[in-house]
Amino acid sequence: MVAPKEITPPSPSSSSFPPSATSTLSPRSATPRRMAPPSPTYDRLEAGPRTPSSPAFPPPRGKQKYFGWRKFLLGAGVLLVLVWLFVPKEKRRIPGWGGGGETWEKDTVTLDTPPMRPGNTETDTHHADEDIAHPTSFETDPDPAKTTHCTAPHSPSAPLVQYALMLDAGSTGSRIHVYKFNNCGPSPAFEYETFKMTQPGLSSFAGRAQDAAASLDVLLAEALRVVPAALARCAPVAVKATAGLRLLPGSQAADILAAVRARLRGAYPFALPADDDAAAAVMDGADEGVFAWVTANYLLGLVTPESGPAGASVAVLDLGGASTQIVFAPVEGAPLREGDHKYELEFGRGKRVLYQHSYLGYGLMRARASVHRVVDFMGALHDGPDVGVKAGEAGKRVSNACLARGTRRAVELAEAGGGARTVVMDGGDVGSFAACARIVALVLAKDAVCAVRPCAFGGVYQPALAEAFPAAAGRVLLLSYFYDRVAPLVPGREGGGGGGGGGAGADTLSATVDTIKELGEAVCRGREAWLERWGARADVMAELEGRPEWCLDLTFMHGLLRTGYEFDGEREVMFGKKIAGTELGWCLGAGIKLVGGVDVQCRV
Repeated sequence: MVAPKEITPPSPSSSSFPPSATSTLSPRSATPRRMAPPSPTYDRLEAGPRTPSSPAFPPPRGKQKYFGWRKFLLGAGVLLVLVWLFVPKEKRRIPGWGGGGETWEKDTVTLDTPPMRPGNTETDTHHADEDIAHPTSFETDPDPAKTTHCTAPHSPSAPLVQYALMLDAGSTGSRIHVYKFNNCGPSPAFEYETFKMTQPGLSSFAGRAQDAAASLDVLLAEALRVVPAALARCAPVAVKATAGLRLLPGSQAADILAAVRARLRGAYPFALPADDDAAAAVMDGADEGVFAWVTANYLLGLVTPESGPAGASVAVLDLGGASTQIVFAPVEGAPLREGDHKYELEFGRGKRVLYQHSYLGYGLMRARASVHRVVDFMGALHDGPDVGVKAGEAGKRVSNACLARGTRRAVELAEAGGGARTVVMDGGDVGSFAACARIVALVLAKDAVCAVRPCAFGGVYQPALAEAFPAAAGRVLLLSYFYDRVAPLVPGREGGGGGGGGGAGADTLSATVDTIKELGEAVCRGREAWLERWGARADVMAELEGRPEWCLDLTFMHGLLRTGYEFDGEREVMFGKKIAGTELGWCLGAGIKLVGGVDVQCRV
């Protein structure tokens, strides 16, 4: 097994990451794509509560330079230039950005009421002492209504501090991200986030729209605690639902979203988009993947206000509960056909052309259900049609190679005509990574009709990664369930359980694609293999014994990467949860767009 290695990100001003040749975009013109209005990484609550851990990517810190007193005897104009040059390098400015024809600049935000002004009247007074300890969380912030980066905003029309609230309504639970920004520079700079989650997800309240809306109160109460009351009316809030809500039949999703919008309007002081529907909406799968790409590359310093359309970037693959996304910037000269997969993103000083696709139904929870259906069908062919019984009765046992040996799990399978029946899936002595991989290959539908070649899986067009995004072009970052299922099994991440580990450096790791296979082979062999490898880890043993499908999960993830996307087994990938204490996923990318949106107005 290749020993996982820790990853150290570059500072935003560095181009040393990835440690390979930078890539440039193809000069071909791209059809401009309009990004959906700010319309959530994360469907991983099934894995268990997240454990707080130290940032693996500490924020970059600038080095203070001292000049002789004679430098300060120059005229006022020269002094202002020097002060501007000494702005702390760790601030991440948010450029105007959008898709297609939309470009959102902070200075064009329209407000119903005059924006709040900071207490002093200095024009652009940045702190010269970069040794100031800047807060990295609400708990370490001496004054959440102010900032330690400056004493006055860059533009008198902007507030000194802004907050943005993004609620991720995923398939297994809901989470709130409260982001703090300052306006010390020409565009907002992200400082830190406050995070809270709750279960179950909105889709669990099908037919009970008011209860669904009320389930978010615990999250919004956290926002009321964190956001200063004087800033709340100009703090935009949005609820974005992902694949779980998309899959509800009829008007159930629309009814839930309407109830959420009404509750935001009537019970909370936060700012809402001028377009009422945008306050709570189902996020387009394309935006979900692209926002996750923006979040990762922004936090790694690869996409900045100064960056143009060319330059290194990481590819982002996100595995949620109901869907999975892939987003990358093809290298110069790589063929990329026109179509919905082609996304033209305006960010910073230029446009980047991205390939993106969201596979609805291929999230981890949905993949589990698909595997179980295939196993059940195969069992019916072997034993006859009377496999399993109606829900509520004792289920018949079915051998399932995708469960670890010696484990079993009662699974509820939906019937074609409605209702469900319970089947007991049994790993018995058949649990096997290799056998499960053959079942996963059927689920991935690699041999589906490919109308536009080449295809990844399910008949979906994707340029060959070996050509469009080779190892020399940049790194690959795997998010959400990818991290949750691999990180706890890696030495040095004790105490993580299903949430992905704890302790210093527990938020990221680096390994090869085939590391997942090696871990999966050990997990699928059952308790004897667990004891040999993780016997000294009580937390890991408890997790494996409580989650018989961990074998299935690892097999599916490896199949998705190797069979589906056709990554080389020796390709090194990163598994990520946080960077510099900030959650990876689509939320920060969407929050950046939200805080700079021209359609958000302060509440009166």
